Amino acid sequence: MRYVIGVSGGKDSVALALRLKEVEPNTDWEYLITPTGDELPPMIEHWRNLERILGKPFIRVTNSNVTLNGLIEIQKALPNFRQRWCTRILKIEPTIAWCVKNAPILMHVGLRADEDEREGIYGDLVQSCFPFREWGWGITDVKDYLKRREIEIPRRTDCARCYHQRISEWRDLWRDYRHLYWEAAAQEAKFGHTFRSPGRDTWPSDLVSLAREFSNGRTIRGDGKQGEVCRVCSL
Repeated sequence: MRYVIGVSGGKDSVALALRLKEVEPNTDWEYLITPTGDELPPMIEHWRNLERILGKPFIRVTNSNVTLNGLIEIQKALPNFRQRWCTRILKIEPTIAWCVKNAPILMHVGLRADEDEREGIYGDLVQSCFPFREWGWGITDVKDYLKRREIEIPRRTDCARCYHQRISEWRDLWRDYRHLYWEAAAQEAKFGHTFRSPGRDTWPSDLVSLAREFSNGRTIRGDGKQGEVCRVCSL
């Protein structure tokens, strides 16, 4: 049996990996990540730092080395609320395939005790367990534990061009990683669709118009709050 922990880099998966190594130091833990090729530099460094802390290189599982940008070209479409194929193709399916190939494995998943009951995201093909539920850990326990361990989670653990991000996060991408922002804007022009859903809020849906609002200094309500990315990506 191989004992595997899925480490997205979000608070729950990081706390789970660190705590399991503490309470079961003699277990040969393996750590699995699913890079999309669209992670921001702080996230990449975060993974490297966790590898140092946990004392083991992460297993990097990808879909035949296809990045998010490559997948966009293959699909000839942008991921959005109506087409959530990015997580399925780049994360869930490769993880299931790896687990089946390397069975038997026991996947440890960071679903907390204060979340709705779910059997996990990998279906019947992967044997999963949920230590947080067994321990009764909720969000407060996770945050307190990370604070004690002095672990800081990056502001963004999702993809740079995630359709689910807040306006403030698009603004930060435009400000701090302008080449990525305009690359995403060019993809919108090429495929005739937008990452953001039209009518989602009072802001423009397309990135070119959105950048114009940023340049004009339009106020962002709730600016500074961390976004809630796709729950599957942040386990």
